[in-house]
Amino acid sequence: MAEVSLHASDVQKWTMTIEIRHDIYLQKVNNTMSIAVRSSFALVLVCSSITVKDALAQRKTVSSEEQVIVTGTRSSNQKARNSLSPISIINARQLEETGQSDLRDAIAQLSPSVSLPPFGWGGTGSILSISMRGLSSNHVLVLVNGKRRHQTAWINTTAAGGRGPDPVDLDLIPMSAVDHIEILQDGAAAQYGSDAIAGVVNIILKKTPNKLSLQALNGGYYLGDGFTTSESANFGGMIGKRGFYNVSLEFKHNDRTARAGEDNRAGVPPEMQNDIRQEMGIQPVTRESASINAGYDINDNVSVYAFGTYGHVNSQQAYNYRLPAYYAPNGFIPYVTTTQNDYSFTAGFKGKVFSKWDWDIGTTYGGNINDMGGYNMFNTALLAATGSNPSHFFLGSQSDTQWTTNADIRRAFDTGIFAAPLNLAFGAEYRYETYELGAGDAAARYQAGLSGGAAIQTTDASNHGRDVTAGYIDVGTTLLPKWKIDLAGRFEHYTDAGDTETGKVATRYDLNKFISFRGTVSNGFRAPTLQEEYFQAQSSSPTGNSGQVSVNSAAARFLGARALTPERSTNFSAGFQLNPIPRLHIDIDAYQITLRNRIVSGGTYSGAEAIEALELNGWSPGAAITPNAVHTTFFTNGANTRTRGLDATARYDINLRQNGDLKIDVGLNLNKTVILSEKNDLHGNPLLNAQQRAFLTSYTPKSKLIFGGRWTVGNFDLSVHEIRYGQTTSQLTYYSGPNAYSTSVFQKFTQTPRWQTDIELGYKVNNQLHVALGANNLFNSYLKKLPVANRYIGSNRYDANVAQMSWSGGFYYLRLNYTL
Repeated sequence: MAEVSLHASDVQKWTMTIEIRHDIYLQKVNNTMSIAVRSSFALVLVCSSITVKDALAQRKTVSSEEQVIVTGTRSSNQKARNSLSPISIINARQLEETGQSDLRDAIAQLSPSVSLPPFGWGGTGSILSISMRGLSSNHVLVLVNGKRRHQTAWINTTAAGGRGPDPVDLDLIPMSAVDHIEILQDGAAAQYGSDAIAGVVNIILKKTPNKLSLQALNGGYYLGDGFTTSESANFGGMIGKRGFYNVSLEFKHNDRTARAGEDNRAGVPPEMQNDIRQEMGIQPVTRESASINAGYDINDNVSVYAFGTYGHVNSQQAYNYRLPAYYAPNGFIPYVTTTQNDYSFTAGFKGKVFSKWDWDIGTTYGGNINDMGGYNMFNTALLAATGSNPSHFFLGSQSDTQWTTNADIRRAFDTGIFAAPLNLAFGAEYRYETYELGAGDAAARYQAGLSGGAAIQTTDASNHGRDVTAGYIDVGTTLLPKWKIDLAGRFEHYTDAGDTETGKVATRYDLNKFISFRGTVSNGFRAPTLQEEYFQAQSSSPTGNSGQVSVNSAAARFLGARALTPERSTNFSAGFQLNPIPRLHIDIDAYQITLRNRIVSGGTYSGAEAIEALELNGWSPGAAITPNAVHTTFFTNGANTRTRGLDATARYDINLRQNGDLKIDVGLNLNKTVILSEKNDLHGNPLLNAQQRAFLTSYTPKSKLIFGGRWTVGNFDLSVHEIRYGQTTSQLTYYSGPNAYSTSVFQKFTQTPRWQTDIELGYKVNNQLHVALGANNLFNSYLKKLPVANRYIGSNRYDANVAQMSWSGGFYYLRLNYTL
């Protein structure tokens, strides 16, 4: 049960109280339907009952091209249309109009260079991250109000389709808190440090005081499942006459979608087939999040600021059906549950000194705590020994923290030499990072462990930390009236990964008012995360064992692992901007990213070699062990890759006079990744097989096209966009036939391009209330189904590792917005 009680007041203007009550049952669709209906009607009744004594003036909307940006530049007055690097801006209205309840899905629907990595399994199934330019989500740096955001503690060991090992979970930031998002489509490690290889996403929080916004979104999928409800409130006020605060509260819940096929194994009871369908699809998730953004001018030269977010997530993942046994006569479907608590808080001071020097000193502390449990699982050894089996097991935990302190100084010098002042910026950063892996309970770890799940063993539990120090300098100016240049350099020291030096040169030449050219050259890096260095977990049974070992463990060293080193990149981009006629803006940029020492999960070992290695890690094989059923792997610097591509966008605003306004937009991303060279372990064995190579090169669409527009006339608005996802190529594991479970022979499978139509029709009831009906994937398009021989136990009909489109089909929704 969750309760939200909001109290907001502006003494001179309005006073109101809202109370929304929800009774939540995770698996009951009917209950969720009633929640959604009650929420929607409650919002309408609230909206109709409010009396506004003094209507607040609406701020004039600034076009994205005229927006002053803070990402990718140290200048205080840089506009997006004059940027030296490609950058796009997404505002809050655009996010709302996508009809998405998740921030990452809304961003991907609007930006062609952004892809959605596929959902993971178990604890990673609820992580919502993005990737850019055909690389992984760990190659995207996420900032909030310009400050580095911490990563999730959960780790993906299969980095396919752009799914990074431990990315930032964007949906732990309330979408209602976002004022706008700046997406820098360029390498920026010299400006921001590790991870900024494919790009930077800077989420700018709202500052709006004296304003209240409520939203309710409810919808479901074409097949009648996956019902989703999302409610949010955003409100703000003044702190005296010199400050502000802005608060967002958000609640979201989605039921599962069931897209699996029939289990083709002998012995499956017919009555279980319907339940088996839930093994593949969107899993049930409940998210509650909150944010605050505040600032206060102490005097004319010094301000204090603070902002933070908190997110709580409960999710559930159905694992594959287990066949009947003496302890479960009808078989069983095990479930993994995750409870996630995520937090981040920033505070600092900024201002001017000696009238011309801008300074900013701030500190950010954030972390992610994940507890994993399981139910409908059995520990057969414990059952035999005690005659009982717990109803719920604690499977273990993962947590990380990040404490970052920055000092930034900036000044513009009027030298009299250049066509504009010389902008100088420099600063320093200190960051302390931790990662902890906690063991599951004794019942989950007893002897061979669980049938249906895996607990983290005491031998795998660990606790680690490291220090990071950095310094940077950035110099930029307008050399000639039409020629701008920016130079940046950065040095970082990691106590576990050593030193890195990065640099960047960006330039722009405005040929005339119609066309401008720009280009950048930079090098970057991504330090291995603590999760990549130290995560390890094993899944044991009486006959086998499989899992991941830490690259620093005795087991990995025995198998020939090398210590992880930072990934290093070289980035080139060149492009131009066109403004051929008023209100038409075109941006086209080509890019190349060469990545060396790319970190992957590679080196699959089995049999006697794997047994001997795992014994060094403290594992004791039982008498019934089957050598070929023992497998292990580790993270490694496995390959050097090169990605080439193109980003193109066009926007055209048309005034149709009495027929309203039409905004047309087109976006295109092209990318192609090739492996330049591969590496071997210390024994000379290849670290990658054909499937692992494909994970790097062809599981992400090679193109993405978005085109459409928004038409506003009178009180009506209509938004229509078409999205084309390009081809992907998979290397599929065989689950039947002579090559079943082979780690060297795979089935090549091509997902042909897919089209998705998104539409929303809205009506402005009055100055405060807006109602919209919409659909994402209007015509219910799906991925191609897998060949029968590549469907695990027959039920997994879709490729879970492809980053193309959703498995679940069309989503249809009602959205209500109320704004004061």
